[in-house]
Amino acid sequence: MADNRADTRVSMRTPLARVKGLGASGHGVEHWWLHRVTAVSNVPLIISFVIIVAALAHSPSYQEAIAVISHPLVAIILILAVISVVNHMRLGMQIVIEDYVHDKGPKIAAVIANNFYAVIVGVACLYAILKVSLGRILL
Repeated sequence: MADNRADTRVSMRTPLARVKGLGASGHGVEHWWLHRVTAVSNVPLIISFVIIVAALAHSPSYQEAIAVISHPLVAIILILAVISVVNHMRLGMQIVIEDYVHDKGPKIAAVIANNFYAVIVGVACLYAILKVSLGRILL
């Protein structure tokens, strides 16, 4: 027996919008997904960061701490943690700015300041990690 009812999957979206996969704002869900991906990647990276810092807390000398941070695997974990956390911070603050700053001028200024702040923090952290981890090689 054939079903003669009208299509129950009624949509107000145009066929072009359905093909492009864009949301109501026309930007898709890239920002949302990137924020979730960085949140998930932060979990193992922050756990490993805490383990590294806890191990360094019981280090009797400065030279031992430098030796631990100079290990390539530790340096890579720290670099990945900085990149992921800074990007997650930038995205989270951008969401807050876009939701709660209503005037266009201050909103644009705040988003630009947020991006600059994230870059400055990220570059400073990466510089410190690379300087310590490559210090043995460069000296």
